[in-house]
Amino acid sequence: MTSASVRRLAAPAPGWTTTTDVVVVGSGIAGLTTALRVRAAGLRVLVVTKAMLDDGSTRWAQGGIAAALGEGDTPEQHLEDTLVAGAGLCDEDAVRMLVTEGPGAVRRLIETGAAFDRDAEGEILLTREGGHHRRRIAHAGGDATGAEISRALVSAVRDVRDDEGVELIEHALVLDLLTDAEGRTAGLTLHVMGEGQRDGVGAVHARAVVLATGGLGQVFSATTNPPVSTGDGVALALRAGAEVADLEFVQFHPTVLWLGPDVEGQQPLISEAVRGEGAYLVDADGVRFMVGQHELAELAPRDIVAKGITRRMHETGAEHMFLDGRHFGAAMWEERFPTILASCRSHGIDPVTELIPVAPAAHYASGGVRTDLRGHTSVSGLYACGEAACTGVHGANRLASNSLLEGLVFAERIAADIIERDRLGKLAPRHEDTTRPVEVVPLLAAESRAEIQRVMTRGVGVLRSAESMSTAVEGLAALAEPTDPEKTEFSQVETWEATNLHLVASALAAAALLREETRGCHWREDAPDRDDVNWRRHLTTTLAEGRLQVE
Repeated sequence: MTSASVRRLAAPAPGWTTTTDVVVVGSGIAGLTTALRVRAAGLRVLVVTKAMLDDGSTRWAQGGIAAALGEGDTPEQHLEDTLVAGAGLCDEDAVRMLVTEGPGAVRRLIETGAAFDRDAEGEILLTREGGHHRRRIAHAGGDATGAEISRALVSAVRDVRDDEGVELIEHALVLDLLTDAEGRTAGLTLHVMGEGQRDGVGAVHARAVVLATGGLGQVFSATTNPPVSTGDGVALALRAGAEVADLEFVQFHPTVLWLGPDVEGQQPLISEAVRGEGAYLVDADGVRFMVGQHELAELAPRDIVAKGITRRMHETGAEHMFLDGRHFGAAMWEERFPTILASCRSHGIDPVTELIPVAPAAHYASGGVRTDLRGHTSVSGLYACGEAACTGVHGANRLASNSLLEGLVFAERIAADIIERDRLGKLAPRHEDTTRPVEVVPLLAAESRAEIQRVMTRGVGVLRSAESMSTAVEGLAALAEPTDPEKTEFSQVETWEATNLHLVASALAAAALLREETRGCHWREDAPDRDDVNWRRHLTTTLAEGRLQVE
């Protein structure tokens, strides 16, 4: 092996190929917005999605999308709230761009077909969430904002598919990036699950690749993320030589429905908007323990509330705390939070008359593939957007409901950049370099997934320490033994997912262990203070010759 070798997952050779201008990986707000804007300029686009078109993380978003749309609110105030939540690590230029371009982007989303809740006069209804000093969260269907945005974008994409300029491949797991002799993007490989005109492993040759693959919440046992959120985009980017940043900052949502000590996988979210409308947190004795801990009490930034809940659980020996919204009454629950009401009742809890048991769970990755303000990664021709990206907007802790806005705004900027580069003749077709040696990454057993999750939950969860994280790093290293090549079934998507999860978990744990302070949603028991002198900086992770390097 030489330094010029290419790292790729063990997989069969592509059995089919296709060509397009732009391939977008992911079908959430970031991916579909990019695809629509690129297609509107006349470029051909292929959308790859791991499940069905509407099965991305976007549809699970309950609270809404933040933008300075209300009377008296300004982008400057939105900027200030975002910088405070980011705990000193936000890129101010990125945030200023987000909050300035955000209102217009939301209006264009409405023009695309998204229907937000409105009052009797037709004005968009706005609510508050943690960390916001004003009502600036637009919502739809009460607490089904993501589902409505997903519906509108999916409908728009299906409409433009009629002109054959947009191709869709569902049930497809992206594998690795294809590059030319200079290391520039030339397309990607993917595996299509099921049978059809294109099935098994194939290759898409493209002039640009946009990663909008969503989060990595499945590296933990309990998460609000869907099962498909296995960090595939970040893993692909690392193997391709791209830089990732801020992986240690994983936001744990404070109020996730607690279903028992042994329940694993995706957990029901109790939106922050419930607290925004006046619900409050209490312990088993009815004490509002967040009062006095922060000026905003239950509406403090998410890291503060998650820490407050976890601390109270440790103090009382409880496995969860409670959210009290009984004073809302049945009508408000049914009209404002119908999705949450139905979810709670399906699990035997009636929020109208009962306290809701809640505990923190992995929710959002503030870090990801490092990009500039146009969505460029450190690999030419490779873009990243949405939760898979690290744009600098979120810093050490994402402000509530800024995620949908980030995906929307940066998708528009990526599309604009691709369109401009095409106009200038800079978006030239690239030819895959087949002369460089390929280092094949062996696959882990599918069963490794559950153990990776347990190791990460124990060692790199809400509460961290040098001891717990060192144990996690050692545990992940012990899991690195690959499956017997003779027994590996390449068609088993679970082995690729487990291998991706292991790489992303290892990178996350390494970055978290290196950061010797508490900042944002990175909370170390053995280093409880924020240290701006030594740690007000970003940690960048790369993969070189098979080794993760964090600096």
